[in-house]
Amino acid sequence: MAQMVKRTIFDAPDLDVLLNPDNAFEIGVQVGNTGVSADSNGRKIIKAGTPVGGTVSALETRNTVLSVTNTSSNGANAQGVLRHDVDVTNGNANATMIVRGEVDSSKCPTIVTEAKTALTHIIFVNGGAY
Repeated sequence: MAQMVKRTIFDAPDLDVLLNPDNAFEIGVQVGNTGVSADSNGRKIIKAGTPVGGTVSALETRNTVLSVTNTSSNGANAQGVLRHDVDVTNGNANATMIVRGEVDSSKCPTIVTEAKTALTHIIFVNGGAY
């Protein structure tokens, strides 16, 4: 009797910029779509590794809606980076923000110096492999 083989095709895993989950501190946050441009499919996607923050601390005020802080004018307000891509096409969306840990910068968009300076508890490693 011939063996039957079932073939399962999985979607590609989400991009994860975190290198060492055991040494990380991350929290659930909400991010908004203000200033986020739509892609060719009309979707507003904030890429994993993008700095997010604002003038109100998400650690102190848990219902704060964060925004992208990856420009020289607002980079100093960065509070963390997104662990995964987040779709904000329809408005605010839940996300995971890395506050402390090691991040693979080769998987991140280019991060402005002001944001890297503000993120004192994140170590950016280029092409790290654990």
